[in-house]
Amino acid sequence: MTANLFTGQKVRLAAQNPETDPELYARWSSDSVFLRLMNNDPARPSRASEFRQDIERTFDKEHRYPFAVRTLADDQLIGFVALWIWSWPDAHGGLGIGLGHPDYRGRGYGTDAMRLALRYAFNELNLDRMTLQAAAYNARAIRSYEKAGYVLVGAERERELRDGQRQDEITMTLRRADWNNSLGDTLLPYIHAFDKPADRPATEQPQ
Repeated sequence: MTANLFTGQKVRLAAQNPETDPELYARWSSDSVFLRLMNNDPARPSRASEFRQDIERTFDKEHRYPFAVRTLADDQLIGFVALWIWSWPDAHGGLGIGLGHPDYRGRGYGTDAMRLALRYAFNELNLDRMTLQAAAYNARAIRSYEKAGYVLVGAERERELRDGQRQDEITMTLRRADWNNSLGDTLLPYIHAFDKPADRPATEQPQ
């Protein structure tokens, strides 16, 4: 018996609630610093009704898997993570993450949520490669991605124009084989949690 697929060491992945979550998402959308680190779209505040529509639309999309990120300690909604499929035949997916609550940034919550999302991508969706893009100046996010196992594979020079200056955009990727080798040991305590040795056949070995 394995541990809960959605529970990590600091956070859990939960279904997005279209009735309550949009209000907090709308509040986060007033943080222009947060928005500009998320993507290169023009930053603008959004209404809760817009987020509610987005949540409801994703329920019917088989190639997108969004989650709310909640703390284990007090079930506080602190962010979101989404996975999507670039190509089913190639077993290739993408991932985006955001911690809207500023008090939880830089404290390991994002890294834990990232590891849970990757575990879901590799062990549940059976993907073989995950790719993401990030602004080169977003050092905190890049460090978190590196902790999760991502490696730099390329950069598009002067991809973004911010405040009158051109900025690079980097591409990072993580293969399932590398994830198993490098992060598997650190995730074993809550990936392979057995009540007792007898629960596992003698011929079965932990992955």
